[in-house]
Amino acid sequence: MSKTPIVINAPASKSLSHRTLIAASLANGISEVSSILDSDDITRTRGCLTACGAQIDEKDGKLIVTGMESGPKGGNADGKHKDEAPHELFMHESGTTCRLMTAVAAAGHGTFKVHGAQRMHERPMAELVKALGNLGSTFEYAEKEGFLPFVMTSKGYTGKKVEITLEESSQYLSGLLLGAPLADHETVISVVGKKAVSWPYVALTLRIMEDFKAGFTVEVKEGNAWQAVPWRSVKSATPNKIRFVVQPTGYDATDYRVEGDWSNASYFLAAGAVGKRPVLIKGLAADSLQGDRAIMDILSQMGASINVTFEGILVEPSTLRGVNVDMGRCPDLVPTVSVAAAFASTPTTITNVAHLRIKETDRLAACATEVARTQAETEIVEDSLIVRPGRLPKGREVDFTTYGDHRMAMSMSIFELGGIKVGLDNPACVGKSFPGFFDEWKKIVD
Repeated sequence: MSKTPIVINAPASKSLSHRTLIAASLANGISEVSSILDSDDITRTRGCLTACGAQIDEKDGKLIVTGMESGPKGGNADGKHKDEAPHELFMHESGTTCRLMTAVAAAGHGTFKVHGAQRMHERPMAELVKALGNLGSTFEYAEKEGFLPFVMTSKGYTGKKVEITLEESSQYLSGLLLGAPLADHETVISVVGKKAVSWPYVALTLRIMEDFKAGFTVEVKEGNAWQAVPWRSVKSATPNKIRFVVQPTGYDATDYRVEGDWSNASYFLAAGAVGKRPVLIKGLAADSLQGDRAIMDILSQMGASINVTFEGILVEPSTLRGVNVDMGRCPDLVPTVSVAAAFASTPTTITNVAHLRIKETDRLAACATEVARTQAETEIVEDSLIVRPGRLPKGREVDFTTYGDHRMAMSMSIFELGGIKVGLDNPACVGKSFPGFFDEWKKIVD
């Protein structure tokens, strides 16, 4: 390929930024965290952590995190000040912050008012709340049981065993795992239910726990016996066959650098495949535990030319074909893949993504509706999305609805490379995970 590649620096991983900040804030001592993502969602997590007692300062582009002395503290934490107001944990629209921080705060002492923007109050929390209730927390609901807003009163994880399903979100399990090292006893967390989604996000949680010296073992059921296994060898969580034994070790302060984000890099990888010029993305770990590294495999299956080089991940323009792909492990990539599918020569079927209905928006319906504006045919069949490509309306302006969803705004921008003039009703919503997206995107489309 004679054309010079467009060089893009991948933003820091949002998933790892949340988890790194939480572990550093729960640690004894001071951690220096570099390359953290600066976005709306991470700002929410920072706000919740400082409300619970962490100190987070910025210095020379790094975050200096002074951990909480003895875990998260809420209002009336010591039981002496009965009239003390609960500490506010405001989630805005960050589902990750909400699920992780509610479970982490429950591992502390005191009362916490947990609330967010209206969409956050519509997203289910009953599964996590039930588990936290079994661990000793109590809840007062302001509106509807099982949903925000509520006031949570906690005295740490007093229960020793808890069950959780991953059917709605793996973040429930990640939150419990992050909170469990603060208990004063061993905590056993068992995965139950019918199916599991998004295992790679749990692997990211375990990686951060290991890096910050929290003690745990992963056990799988073989016959009637539980067997400890190396956690990196686990590729999926089979309900009723896996559990986590977390020791009461707390966390050690650790200096940490956050790796690049495969989710937010996916738009640029797709751009390299469907555009006119190669794209080189720097800052990604090709051996990353991030589930969204799967974008490399999915685009390759579609016929994209992708090479891992010393400089970064190089994607060159290619003719794409449709694929049949299970995306239960990487749901955040569905908007990217649904758009790439509209550029392909044959239909694509994306399966096992029912949980997309409870994201920032009903992301399954949103992808079907918006991709269909480009003369592709789309269809939702149970937990699957089918995209049958049509002739892209080159030279025409198409107005896309973002639903206030950052991933919809970024993925629909890819249609510019098909000659469509892309209009977005709320481009600013990219600030949730990637405030600098459009600055980088200009390099692609200019």
